[in-house]
Amino acid sequence: MSILLFTFIILIGSYFAGLLGSLTGLGGGFIIIPLLTLLLHVDIHYAIGASLVSVIATSSGSAAAYVKEGITNIRLGMFLEIATTAGAMVGAIVAIYIPANYIAVIFGCILIFSAITSLRKKVEIATTQKSYLAEKLKLNSSYPTSAGTVQYSVSRVGGGFLMMIFAGVISGLLGIGSGALKVIAMDGIMRIPFKVSTTTSNFMIGVTAAASAVVYLQRGYIDPGLSMPVVIGVLLGALSGSKILVNSQSSGWLRWIFVVIITVLAVQMIYHGIAGKI
Repeated sequence: MSILLFTFIILIGSYFAGLLGSLTGLGGGFIIIPLLTLLLHVDIHYAIGASLVSVIATSSGSAAAYVKEGITNIRLGMFLEIATTAGAMVGAIVAIYIPANYIAVIFGCILIFSAITSLRKKVEIATTQKSYLAEKLKLNSSYPTSAGTVQYSVSRVGGGFLMMIFAGVISGLLGIGSGALKVIAMDGIMRIPFKVSTTTSNFMIGVTAAASAVVYLQRGYIDPGLSMPVVIGVLLGALSGSKILVNSQSSGWLRWIFVVIITVLAVQMIYHGIAGKI
């Protein structure tokens, strides 16, 4: 395969990875790593390095639009980034010493978990349950809708913080944004409206990935020739996705497409990992 064709495939694949990652709040790493390892036979550690860079690009591309629209809870995101960053550093250090096939199997399992959580019925609820910690940290906020501004409160701050530590470890270990775990923490545990949790996840994943990327950069696992087309493609896809999500009322059909794609990729990653082909 020529360098030009190799780069073109990465560019197109990265665009769709960024698009799906932005729309679902899960980050583009779920597509990037299988694309590089299964289709293009790139070593998984280099794939993770490129994926981390792409996650930063996804966050940068989509988060700006969401912040501008007033949907993202910036204060909550910055608070939870303390947990995800600490976890990401631990995960990235551990990943260096784990065999590639083990990482592939773990990655496949996380993909399946993400597919299942993506199918959960999402309800735009604005909880009024009071939380002392949320009030002290001023985490309660509001977001605009077509019917007007909706006020919401943040609950179970401690439980969400602990889940974010775990999300950070998975992010550093597998080179993904761990958006699924972040959305679960904010949507399921902290009872934040889904649109807010998705956009805040996009805001956070870049910082989490940046912490992990430092370790991979020091180890020489971030290749500029591989990362450049990934970043360009993902950034363009993320910008497209953010425009679609801001203007749409429902993205249910996109979730089904996403579930089908990552389920197939998960099976392939687990199979190749068990067979020792990665």
